[in-house]
Parts: sequence; C-alpha cells; structure tokens
Amino acid sequence: MHILDDLSARGFVADVTDRDALKQALSAGPVTFYAGYDPTAPSLHVGHLVVITLQARLQRAGHRPIVVVGGATGMVGDPSGKSAERNLLGDDEIAANLAGIRSQFQRFLDFGPGPTGALLVNNADWTRDVGYLEFLRDVGKYLTINYMMAKESVRARLASESGISYTEFSYMLLQAFDFVHLAKAHGCRLQVGGSDQFGNITAGCELSRKMGGPQLFGLTAPLLLDSAGQKMGKTSTGERVWLDAERTSPYSFYQYFVNVTDEEATRLLKLFSFRPLEELDELARAHDADRGQRLAQRELARELTSWVHGADETARVEEASRILFGGSLDGVQERTLELLTRVVPVVEIDRSELANGIGVIDLLCRTVAESKNAARRLVQQGGAYVNNVRITDLDRKVGTADLATPTLLVVRGGRKDYRLVRARPASQ
Repeated sequence: MHILDDLSARGFVADVTDRDALKQALSAGPVTFYAGYDPTAPSLHVGHLVVITLQARLQRAGHRPIVVVGGATGMVGDPSGKSAERNLLGDDEIAANLAGIRSQFQRFLDFGPGPTGALLVNNADWTRDVGYLEFLRDVGKYLTINYMMAKESVRARLASESGISYTEFSYMLLQAFDFVHLAKAHGCRLQVGGSDQFGNITAGCELSRKMGGPQLFGLTAPLLLDSAGQKMGKTSTGERVWLDAERTSPYSFYQYFVNVTDEEATRLLKLFSFRPLEELDELARAHDADRGQRLAQRELARELTSWVHGADETARVEEASRILFGGSLDGVQERTLELLTRVVPVVEIDRSELANGIGVIDLLCRTVAESKNAARRLVQQGGAYVNNVRITDLDRKVGTADLATPTLLVVRGGRKDYRLVRARPASQ
C-alpha cells in the first residue's frame, strides 16, 4: 500500500494539497518534509503525538523528516485555534523549553546518517538576522492582506471579542518564510501539521509559487479529539498529559490511555500503533467479542507508553497497575512501587517503630481508617489488606518482615483505598 493511502486508512489525512502530485513525489524517492513545534513548554504533550507519529511513519517509509523548533515563531505566538493571544515568552524561557523538546525527539525519530536521517533545526537561526524592512520587502509583498484574512485562523480571531494583534497576524508570514527557507536550504517539499495549521501551511506553498520556487505540498492530520469532539490530552482533573516523565508519570500516562472509550481505543490504535492494519482489525474484533477485558485500551496504553517511556518502564507500570487491582506483590521491585508514589498517598513511619511491630488497627488508623472503630469494622468485614493480603486478625502486628520492598509496603481499605507506607530511617 502506498504510504499516502496507508496514512488515509489510519485516519491521518485531514487536508492535502494536490494529492496526486504529492503521491507521485512520494513514489519517486525520498521526500524531505518538516513539521514545526513552538517551544511553549519544556515538554511536548499528548496533543503533539499525532504529528510526531506522522513524521515517524513517513521516515519509516523512506522519507526525510526535519523537526523545526520555533525559537523565532515561539516568540510571536500562533493564533491558529486560539481564542486569545497567549503570553509571549522571554529568551531564557524559550531556551529552556527548546532544550527539553530537543531531547524528547531522540526517542521518536532516527537522527542517524543517511538520506532519511532526521534533522532538528531552530528557525531563529535564519530569522534573527533578517531586518524588518528587509522582511517586508522580500517576503511580505508576496502575500496580500486579502489572502491572509481569508484564512480561518485569522477570520476567527477577527470575529472574536479580543481581535488579533499585528504580532499574531504576522505569524503566518513567518511560517511561510520557514517553508521557503527549508525548500532552498534542504530541498524540503512537504510540510505536515495539525488541521488547524492548514492555512499557515498553504501560505508557504503560495509564497514559494509567487517567489518562483518549486511546488511545495501540505498535509494536515486531524486534531486529537475524544468521542465528544473535545481535544484530548488532559486528565479528568484538567492536568495536561505530558511526554516528560517528570511532568506526567509513566503510570499516569499509561492510565490515561487505558481509560479511553472503546471507540477511541480502536481509532487511536490505527493512529499510534505501527502494526499492520490487518492485525489491528483482528485485534478490534477480539476486543468487541468481550469489551469488558479492555483489550484495545490495554494494547494502546502498552504501545504508546513503550514508545514514549520505553518497554522496561512499561513493564513496571503494568505491574504497578496490576497491584492496584489487587494483584500479588511477590517479587515486586522497589522501583515499581516508587511509580505509585505519585498517584497513591504515602505515609512515612520510622523503621524502628516497624521493627518493634505496629498493631494493624493502629496502622489502619494512620492510613485508610478514620478511627479505631472504623479500623476494627474494616478488618471484621474483610476489607483490610496489607500487601493485598486480607487481614483477619485484629491483634495482628505489622513489622519490617511485611515490607514488600526494602522500604515500602501497601495498605488497602476496601477495593480502591490505597496507601503506601514508607519505612524511613529513625533519624529523619
């Protein structure tokens, strides 16, 4: 199957300029293409994954990706899809964000030598020394105000209460300038991005045409939306799901995708899995045969977490997830339980106190029970657990021998009320 047809079948194609000519170019040999990422934060997030995966697919099909980090455009701000102008970032903040984004791309694309080896460039390198009058003369004169105002990103903001600043209005020209520069410097013929970027992308195609350059192409992917039509990438508490493990733990990342709907799971697998479509269709049928097993969700979460955080981390995440569903802690590693410290409350107890033994009623009062009476009822009703083993003895002592790892044990009240107990050195 041709790469463009495969992308369409997987749901990657929202808009494309001159599809037949692009298909012919992709068939003729390696096509250099790019996508831009403005450094608005020190990490990429789930919303970026569609375009990142699109770039990875095109590279695996024999084409050369360029990643443009917007050291210049990030100082201006793209109005596309925004209801109001965002805060402009300072030089130091942009530099820190660029460093974080650069390191993340090493996981997703092959930057090795060869005709398809990826490049990472900063548009500030070819923009910072271009003077204002020079830019107006050499670039601005080619795109009319009428042309720019017809773009949806501009029209929507003009119709809004906040309007659009001249700074944001200029963003389209800067992105078009990037495309033309990359065409000249690297033979770049294709720009890919989210569907909200189509106006900016086609402006680059038009600028190249008016400047007597080669035909350039644009291809956009749909935005990552849930079944209700809302942008995906935020937890139920409103927190963004980042690709940086320090900002969103691998466990929380995995759980985000485990909890998508059946419809979303099968659709997202086609986008994010690198398995053949025939295998994914078979998996979807197996999922539909018993949706309670959440097969599609688990496969989606496993594949994405492995790609973003690595297979070893995914194995630990899945073990930690199994523990929170009542699984055995036999042989569990410290690092696995440490994953849960970001999602499960931690209670610290001096190791010396554990060495002497803590009554289970006292332990439950310090973790999952509001009072001694509540703790006793929990035990009597079969709802008290240490390391997912039910406690039936009201006089049971919990000591260092009960630690599941050198420093941690798990206390549970009922089905889902978990606490991690950490044994700390007595001097702390």
